[in-house]
Amino acid sequence: MILHIDMDAFFASVEQLDNPNLAGRCVIVGGLSGRGVVSAASYEARKYGVRSAMPMYLARQKCPHAVFLAPRKNRYSEISKKIMALLETFSPVVEPVSIDEAYVDITGCESLYGNPKHIGLTIKKEIRGSIGLGCSIGIAPNKFLAKIASDMNKPNGLILIEPADAAKFAESIPIGKVPGVGKVIQKELETIGAKLLGDIKNYPKDMLIKRIGKFAIRLIELSSGNDDSPVASYAQSKSISSETTLDQNTCDKMLLKRYLLKQAEDVGKQLRYLDLKAKTIVLKIKHADFRQVTRSITNKSPTQSSQVIFNEAYDLLKTYDIRCDIRLIGVGATNLIPASSPVQMHIFDTNVIKNSKWEKVDKTVDDIKKKFGVNVVIIKTV
Repeated sequence: MILHIDMDAFFASVEQLDNPNLAGRCVIVGGLSGRGVVSAASYEARKYGVRSAMPMYLARQKCPHAVFLAPRKNRYSEISKKIMALLETFSPVVEPVSIDEAYVDITGCESLYGNPKHIGLTIKKEIRGSIGLGCSIGIAPNKFLAKIASDMNKPNGLILIEPADAAKFAESIPIGKVPGVGKVIQKELETIGAKLLGDIKNYPKDMLIKRIGKFAIRLIELSSGNDDSPVASYAQSKSISSETTLDQNTCDKMLLKRYLLKQAEDVGKQLRYLDLKAKTIVLKIKHADFRQVTRSITNKSPTQSSQVIFNEAYDLLKTYDIRCDIRLIGVGATNLIPASSPVQMHIFDTNVIKNSKWEKVDKTVDDIKKKFGVNVVIIKTV
């Protein structure tokens, strides 16, 4: 059995936790500029129709009396680490999928902590008691159904799907709720009458593939409640990233360079905290017309150095031909491996030595900031 733990209105709930005066009030966290979007809204604010990813100007129209706050990423990360550490006391197999949600494989843990429902209730109690926050939990035989279940009774919900009920439950899921089904696929399926996941069974596989591509094979499996996706530890995470929606569109590469420096510092810090290294560095760009492009480079020497990540990302930016203003820029690290993993070295590979030196510098800066504050060291572009 697998649990999916989803923290309720995480960013907003942390703000209410840290400031009791906000308890029971409409709290909206997100970018405060005219181009900002909502990162999280308390359940009090959601009653007015405010939702995550909504443009901030629209949230202000719907809930003008709310308290609007800029995100405090460091604080949210601090709380998230405590939550993940708590989950690891129940099972060694924990897969964080974002800062506020994770899968936990409790197979074989029943003899220690009781049946799956008891484990779920105990986790909720521990998170509430030791951290002060609420969460919703879905429990099911696989990740797909656990994810769906955790969203069914928010906030503070707990839904258990027994293995014998998995297939029947899967059939009743609205097609738009299935992860991976976007608006285009949903519309295509609804035109042939497939509104529930179980409706997929009424159509030949070849016909479905012709309409929506190979994703049809995945839907066919899910329609019977089947999902073999394993719960992977954090060391097997796919990527770490940091991105920024700009206050104004721009094609100024020197301005974009400054954003890359801050983002590379953030990505490197996350890698070092998780004791991971990245083989591939990714530059993400979204243009004013919302066209999104990515550029990447894969090196023989994996890194967790902010400086190396910045150098690679900026090299990708320098060679990119900007023909339309940019509204978002970001840096990502993929192809992650444990920092302790052995790496094949070449006798004339000077990059390995440079990489190692920069990593030592970054770790020293991390230690200084931890002891004296995050603003005591400021890194600038030259």
